[in-house]
Amino acid sequence: MDLKRLFDLIPYQISKYNKEVALSRKQDGQWITYSSRDLKSIVDSLSLGFLAKGIKSEAKVAIISDNRPEWNFIDLALQQIGAISVPMYPTISSEDYAYIFGHASVKMIFAGDQTIFEKAKEAAKGQEIFTFDKLDGASHWEEVMKLGEDGDLAQLEAEKDKIKSEDLFTIIYTSGTTGRPKGVMLTHHNVLSNLLSVSNIMSPVPGEGKVLSFLPLCHIFERTASFCFMYMGFSIYYAENLEKIGDNLKEVQPHLFNTVPRLLEKVYDKIVAKGYELTGIKKQLFFWALNLGLKYDPAKDMGGWYNTQLKIANKLIFSKWREALGGNIMQINSGASALQPRLARVFWAAGIKVCEGYGLTETSPVVTATLTEAEKVRIGWVGKIVKDVEVKIAQDGEILVKGPNVMQGYYREPEMTADVLKDGWFHTGDIGELDGDFLRITDRKKEMFKTSGGKYIAPQPMENKFKESTLIEQLIVVGDGQKFPAALIVPSYDGLREYCKHKEIPYTTDEEMIARQDIIEKYQREVDSFNKYYGKWEQIKKFKLLSQPWGVDSGELTPTMKLKRKVIHEKFQKEIAEIYA
Repeated sequence: MDLKRLFDLIPYQISKYNKEVALSRKQDGQWITYSSRDLKSIVDSLSLGFLAKGIKSEAKVAIISDNRPEWNFIDLALQQIGAISVPMYPTISSEDYAYIFGHASVKMIFAGDQTIFEKAKEAAKGQEIFTFDKLDGASHWEEVMKLGEDGDLAQLEAEKDKIKSEDLFTIIYTSGTTGRPKGVMLTHHNVLSNLLSVSNIMSPVPGEGKVLSFLPLCHIFERTASFCFMYMGFSIYYAENLEKIGDNLKEVQPHLFNTVPRLLEKVYDKIVAKGYELTGIKKQLFFWALNLGLKYDPAKDMGGWYNTQLKIANKLIFSKWREALGGNIMQINSGASALQPRLARVFWAAGIKVCEGYGLTETSPVVTATLTEAEKVRIGWVGKIVKDVEVKIAQDGEILVKGPNVMQGYYREPEMTADVLKDGWFHTGDIGELDGDFLRITDRKKEMFKTSGGKYIAPQPMENKFKESTLIEQLIVVGDGQKFPAALIVPSYDGLREYCKHKEIPYTTDEEMIARQDIIEKYQREVDSFNKYYGKWEQIKKFKLLSQPWGVDSGELTPTMKLKRKVIHEKFQKEIAEIYA
């Protein structure tokens, strides 16, 4: 079957796999499932319902919800009539909602739950709002579906026939690390080309794989992946929430999931914290296995003695890690920010294939991906350039991308579009290097800064390295125009409690602990231990410990857990000023 539009994936899946479980979500303790044919029936009725509501080609419709099958239903139904979805993060403010509703000229809004509904209602300017949960005083999404249940399918087929591969199907507003969100315009062809480029590097058997999905569908990483999973005939199960991922992994026993490095860091930290709770020989075995794993390189023969030890470690220790992930994991795809090399090493050593990739919303998203064959893995690199995509490095080190996956531009922003799209090449804003088809990211172009001594500092790799400490949860390198680099550090308070317990230091409150001289001295030793990896001009000379973690809700992180540097600099200007006083 010739796939030209993303909604063609529905009949394709029916003809090739006819899944009993295409999509599933847990509700009131039960997994509610939808087959491939259920998906087609619901989506067709919704498309006809939208036409009955006056939603036509090129109309913009917002979707704001956590992951659930209804998200996919609305997305695919809009595609079939040429309407354009505008997905949004549930976690952003009502002010951001209002900006996007206005900028995109949104005609209709779909909100997941009560909290989102209230925020959307506050931001709406007369748009009709439908909810996925049944709420008092709100119209339910099924009302649109019911409007189309007796509609004319021939009319729908005529509407579908009008839609071309090059037509716009979504506008995704980026998370805005540098200011107001920009609306990235993507066509059916952009995303279809990308999912086909990565489909051949998925490990589970087509038609048999199970996936647990928890990254937001409004982010292009999980959105393109979900279309790829449909193409591959995988069953998609949506996690209840981030707190329930562990339980859902054991229930679903998936073969694959996508994640961001921050979540893998948290998994790793929890595992290490449990290791510290062990005693005697069990504790010794745990840290022996862990230290063994931290030296692992999947692409190298580590030698007979090492390999023998690793087999023992896998049987005694790492097998429990795999069980905690459901026991069937064949592949974990990591993206959106840099993965710490130590995490890649230890998870691969444990038989858990963490495949780091690189991409942007503007590239639909995948540019490079790490393959699951051990000999093709390069720790510290973001994988190989995927099929049909071209990459080159500009003279200043910036990564440039060309291919069918590159966006059409930023919605209603011709000047911004011209700044990044030149001669067919998309200018990513990332700095990197190529070795054959392998790519390494070294920093963000706009995040690099210069000290008063004229030395350039690349903060991102440094931040990633310092966070390897079990005592450091979050860190930002500062010092633009100053004599030396410094850092704001949010301690890992779990790690700090373990340290205090080990040293028999009575723990009071977080605020009191980080003010103690002996604790500050401990952090100085931690900083010094990582400074040795950098030139004298790059080393962190001073730091400030902070009592509260940075979060999405408090504004310091984007929804994909990237640092909002400008916000952090503004919020903590007093603390930064004290460092340089």
